[in-house]
Amino acid sequence: MSEENKNCRHVAIIMDGNGRWAKAQGKPRTAGHLAGADNVRTIAIAASNLGVEYLTLYAFSTENWKRSADEVNYIMKLPSFFFGKYMKEFIDRGFRMHMLGELDRLPAETRKVLDDAVEQSKQNTGLNLSIAINYGSQREILLAAKHYAEDVAEGKASLDLSEEQFESYLMTAGMPNVDLLIRTSGELRISNYLLWQIAYAELEFVPEAWPEFTPEVLARCIDQFNNRDRRFGGIKDE
Repeated sequence: MSEENKNCRHVAIIMDGNGRWAKAQGKPRTAGHLAGADNVRTIAIAASNLGVEYLTLYAFSTENWKRSADEVNYIMKLPSFFFGKYMKEFIDRGFRMHMLGELDRLPAETRKVLDDAVEQSKQNTGLNLSIAINYGSQREILLAAKHYAEDVAEGKASLDLSEEQFESYLMTAGMPNVDLLIRTSGELRISNYLLWQIAYAELEFVPEAWPEFTPEVLARCIDQFNNRDRRFGGIKDE
């Protein structure tokens, strides 16, 4: 990790504003999603260069199925385009892919592309790049609780459960909690994203839409993070 970024190991981003960015340019919403997909590569490389170890991106929520069928179908085809274009470079850069969400509810072709990306990169030791797709945090916590209850019922777990043990049931098991959460396009909401994992995260809400979110903006957010006083509920000596 670089000297300038000693503490920001895990950055999570709500990639918002693709459609509005496209509309402002007189383009269809799908053009915004395409530009946003390309920007994932740009920001992943920038995050790696800045010493970030985990980058988790909110691509498609459980609520996004409410959008038009045409838009949803287009988004479901983007992983094939994206990994077909960039997977070799990601492998060469040492990126390791992770997927968060209920992938079994995705179209079979989309699921295969995502599974292949995880399998092809599983030996890599560089940036951990996680894509949250068909993901909702409340649903994640509910599924974790159900899994834990099943383990208790089967005698595999006891009722003496710690926070650390519960985290092993979450989709982010094995990852550090989020240090910095960024939302693009000026919206001031969490939108059911990583609610457990951001308990003590620093928050940044930036006006730039995701397609115009640059490495310079990311560096600025991390710089602001590194200048904040994180006490985790305690009090530092004065």
